[in-house]
Amino acid sequence: MSVAFNTDGTKMYVMGYDNDTVFQYSLSTAFDVSTASYDSVSLDISSQEINPRTFTFSPDGTKMYIGGNTNDSVFEYTLSTAFDVSTASYASKSFSVASQDIVPHDLTFNNDGTEMYIMGQNNDTVFQYTLSTGFDVSTASYDSVSFSVASQDTSSEEVAFNNDGTKMYIVGRI
Repeated sequence: MSVAFNTDGTKMYVMGYDNDTVFQYSLSTAFDVSTASYDSVSLDISSQEINPRTFTFSPDGTKMYIGGNTNDSVFEYTLSTAFDVSTASYASKSFSVASQDIVPHDLTFNNDGTEMYIMGQNNDTVFQYTLSTGFDVSTASYDSVSFSVASQDTSSEEVAFNNDGTKMYIVGRI
């Protein structure tokens, strides 16, 4: 399962591995999940990925990205209303990460979207990509830069960075 929030914490998004759908919730108190209520809004992503593992939004909420195991790719969606998944549509843009890892479990971007990072569970490695146009995955290319976390965890799940990119955090199962 993967969870994301909008920037002010008033919306929460949940994507499960089995139903290929992103569900949208409202939070009456920002970032307090006990105040969540389902918006009756969801997005079926099975046309692109039937085994999703991760998703994230661009900071302005007008783009959403899905990654998964079936196609080993990152898929880009456009939202006509920021952070409203009922307005999302597939942008017909994707980028395969299969040459680096066939089990991409997490993805994140730097602040301006010119760098993308994939947490590959198969290799327990973070892979770095450059996007020549920020947040446009069709312009991505592998930087031949990676970092193995196998000595810390052999079932890596998530990667995150602090705001200025000087610290990297990994979440794993073991």
